[in-house]
Amino acid sequence: MNVSALQQPGQSAQTFEDRRNKAGDARPEGLPDRRQFRDARNYSSPGAAELGDAIDKYKADHRRRFITWDELYDVITNLGYEKKL
Repeated sequence: MNVSALQQPGQSAQTFEDRRNKAGDARPEGLPDRRQFRDARNYSSPGAAELGDAIDKYKADHRRRFITWDELYDVITNLGYEKKL
């Protein structure tokens, strides 16, 4: 356990436990990260499921919890979608 002490001027020391990267807390190989875009519900359209999978893959590949609108646009265009004029 990694415990650190923080002290503000004029206050007593406070301690907190750094829970990031705790020993034995690593996810087993092959299990997905919990930060996926898709949830446990089934999508009504295959296109929505494909978009959800593409966003999950992008986030996992780039180690991102959230993506920007520009990144979402890149995911959509990489799937082959384009705006029709």
